[in-house]
Amino acid sequence: MQIAALRAKAPDLTRVQELFDTFVKAEAGRFALWLPVAMTAGVVAYFMRTDEPSVWMGAFGIGKAAALAALLWRWRFMRALALMLAAASLGFASAQLATLRAPPWIEVPTHATIVTGIVRAIEPLPAGRRLLVEQPHLNDGPALPRTIRIKLRANDTTELAAGDTMRVRSMLSRPSSPSYPGGWDLQRDDYFIGLGAYGTALNPSERLAQGRPQAGLGWVQALREIIAGRVNTAMRAPEASIASTLLTGLTASIPPDDRAAFRDSGLAHLLAIAGLHIGIVMGLFFGATRWTLALSERVGMFWQIKTIAAVTALIAGGCYLMMTGAHVPIIRSFAMACLVTLGTLAGRRAVSLRGLGLAMAAIVLIEPSEVVGVSFQMSFSAVLALIVGYAELRPILRRLHGISSHLVALALTSALAGTFSAPYGAYHFGHVQIYFILANMIAVPITASLVMPAGLIALALMPLHLEFLALAPMRWGISAILWIAHACSDLPAATFSVPHIPPWGLATLSLGLAWLGLWRTEIRLIGLIPIIIGLASPASEILPDVLVSADARLIGYHTDGQLLIVKSNGGSTFTLDAWQQYLNTPPALPMDCKGSNCLLQPRDNDPAAVLLRTDPDTSLCDAKLLISPQPIRLRCRPQPEWIDRFSVWRDGAHAVWLGPGPIRIITDHEARGDRPWVIGLPTASRVPEGTVTAKTE
Repeated sequence: MQIAALRAKAPDLTRVQELFDTFVKAEAGRFALWLPVAMTAGVVAYFMRTDEPSVWMGAFGIGKAAALAALLWRWRFMRALALMLAAASLGFASAQLATLRAPPWIEVPTHATIVTGIVRAIEPLPAGRRLLVEQPHLNDGPALPRTIRIKLRANDTTELAAGDTMRVRSMLSRPSSPSYPGGWDLQRDDYFIGLGAYGTALNPSERLAQGRPQAGLGWVQALREIIAGRVNTAMRAPEASIASTLLTGLTASIPPDDRAAFRDSGLAHLLAIAGLHIGIVMGLFFGATRWTLALSERVGMFWQIKTIAAVTALIAGGCYLMMTGAHVPIIRSFAMACLVTLGTLAGRRAVSLRGLGLAMAAIVLIEPSEVVGVSFQMSFSAVLALIVGYAELRPILRRLHGISSHLVALALTSALAGTFSAPYGAYHFGHVQIYFILANMIAVPITASLVMPAGLIALALMPLHLEFLALAPMRWGISAILWIAHACSDLPAATFSVPHIPPWGLATLSLGLAWLGLWRTEIRLIGLIPIIIGLASPASEILPDVLVSADARLIGYHTDGQLLIVKSNGGSTFTLDAWQQYLNTPPALPMDCKGSNCLLQPRDNDPAAVLLRTDPDTSLCDAKLLISPQPIRLRCRPQPEWIDRFSVWRDGAHAVWLGPGPIRIITDHEARGDRPWVIGLPTASRVPEGTVTAKTE
């Protein structure tokens, strides 16, 4: 019956097909670029669910798309829809497979524990070191399938290296849940990278056995740590920390104030190893190899020195990728560089947008969890802007010569990449930089002409123990960049906070950016509509009036653009910062309470919420909602709504909307649902026993 109905509609489909054929002729070759976009949409659809789908759902979607294509193959429009459905299902299935591959969560004791395991990596910190321990044993128990990250004491001088077996007594904790419903999900990130717990050492560590790093990535990690140690010996902080970051990708040792300066000046991308860095490395090796070979007349006449230089640059780029940790931005950049190099070797021009699409598809298939992360989003949006922007402005840029062309290129690169990636930075970090073009026009040339070349020469001199000859000029360049970062971040209004973009707004904006960048004809301008809708989406979001942290030690009241808080001992500063970013408020103020209790009355004579009792004459039974950092027990009929220590223990952080209608409460458990990466959210019924305690700070 369905087939007959479709055939009955054949005249309508034929008309649609004619219009679609006209569109396809104008946009020849561009439809394939949408397949990676559909794959990312499938990944996002998987992670947005609050329940775990059937393991066959992704495969079923692919099969359904294949059946649709076979049934309606004569209509190109339907074929295109079937391919898009197949690509989205492939992304969905890739995310499902990544979830199935991830090891299960481990049980983490709440008391001091002896952790024994093999050191996989050592990261220097501004004070102390941080270890990544694999195959950990807790109190001589069996080896666990997940790694544990342990911060050693600042005065711990035990000699450790990758591959060693160590033991340390520490307090462990599981990855924390989001600071508010819908917030950043650390548990999901750690689930897919195989991290099971965080620890703080209580005693100095002990090396039980000296070992060798595992072949392959283990040797690379050991080499990274050796390079970082040599750099830290030859330089002083903070220049040494930034030099180590550029040469090894280890960023944990950068002091917080310097990291903040890079962020607020728009130079944070210099610390996130990506296309700029690998472009410099491959460009230097390409140029140096070609120049060296051209010194010989015979070699220049009979050898394919351009091909040799391209292969050398590709090898150098691959080595740099491994040395810096093989993160998403540099994988994307290296994938595109490989396509460009292959095009050079084949005597053909590589298509940048196709390279970007292939890199996106590869990451979706290999690490689909990266799609919902800030690195993936900012990286691909910036590169899309650069490719499309330079393609459109190439006729104008060709008219420029000399220094003016270089200055315009620097400003244009910073403006395009910074502007298109800004919405994603605003979504994840809550602020936008103002002077990023100025900072990049000065800092990027220093990085490309002095810092990175000197760093590569230092790597070459390390086997001779002469690296100090090159690290000295590298330090001069880093000092200049640090000065630029601090100077720009200290300028008036260097950054400004922006309202929170809801997820649907970010998705709409992303669709608009893709539409604007991937099509060729004037139809691309339609993409401005979803971009505008996405940018305006914060105006449609109603922010909560009350937030309660996952341990109830922080209770926040959002009123008149200000955040008032009740903070108990141990309240998380990180959670408070996340609240301020989400609500777009200035620094929080202590709630003005009478004695040790607080009464919230958003509207006069309407006791919508009570935080503990304000005085003995206030009846708790008259309140619509009770919130307390301690357990609550009531003997009211009927009982009001309440949030207490047991509530957050069960369901995580709470967000409350007080009115003017009925009170609405959303918990972290409701927002994330029952997914494999959600931990610490039991579903037992409300604990009825307890006491109302009026003790806060």
